[in-house]
Amino acid sequence: MRIEIPQEEFMISGHLACPGCGAALSMRFALKALGKKTIVVIPASCWTIIAGPFPYSSLKVPIVHCAFETGGATGAGIKAALQARGDVETTVMVWAGDGGTFDIGLQSLSGAAERNDDFIYVCYDNEAYMNTGIQRSSATPYLSWTTTSPANQPKENPKKDIMEIMAAHRVPYAASATIAYPQDLVRKLQKAKEIRGFKFIHLLSPCPPGWRIDPELSIKISRLAVQSKVFPLYEVEGGERYTINLQPKGILVNEYIRLQGRFSHLSEEEIEMIQENVDRGWERLIKKASGW
Repeated sequence: MRIEIPQEEFMISGHLACPGCGAALSMRFALKALGKKTIVVIPASCWTIIAGPFPYSSLKVPIVHCAFETGGATGAGIKAALQARGDVETTVMVWAGDGGTFDIGLQSLSGAAERNDDFIYVCYDNEAYMNTGIQRSSATPYLSWTTTSPANQPKENPKKDIMEIMAAHRVPYAASATIAYPQDLVRKLQKAKEIRGFKFIHLLSPCPPGWRIDPELSIKISRLAVQSKVFPLYEVEGGERYTINLQPKGILVNEYIRLQGRFSHLSEEEIEMIQENVDRGWERLIKKASGW
């Protein structure tokens, strides 16, 4: 289903993102989807810097910066304060990186999900702690390079499945999205806005310095992630009903990873191992979507 992307801009020039930053373009689309009555909560992350130094901001909506581990708690608190004032129109959106979601912020995220607090939590996932020097997180892919998992000893563990963690909380709505499919991203945020309770968006967000890619490749690589089944686009409602939003072409994983310097050390055997893992993950998702 195609939708019209709103024209009004709530992100203006002057932001401090790197060229080709997926997180910057993602924020632009997110605010188009949610509109001016939005408060953005930003735990420590790249976006702490990207927005601009106080008292300046590249966003035309209020921002609340909070500690690394407190995104879920801060979002819940702001929403409770708005409700106490009788404000039922303003949307609260937590905008956290993978470090502040998969790792450091998982406790407060889980608490907000368990309480079913009424706000949107967006994890812009660039698959490492990019703001502080490209350190490994639990969102870092299997066998990839970071500054703390070098090429001669790459990450030996699979990426944590944050969508399944949210599904296990039985939250009203969880969805994956990427800037390569902006209509899908906007639709999912607008849908989340209309749902009462806790909503989670897992947003793949390429980082050119951290992924070792040319800045102009961010959208292409996002699209390849979807089409290779590395990052499927789907929704989970109530923790049970799975809907796949786009049927991938099923290109080989090698087409996705060969453009990224963080995978340049891999052997053909290691690439085949990654392909097998991706294929197994896709089969599991197919079974869930079919009601198995």
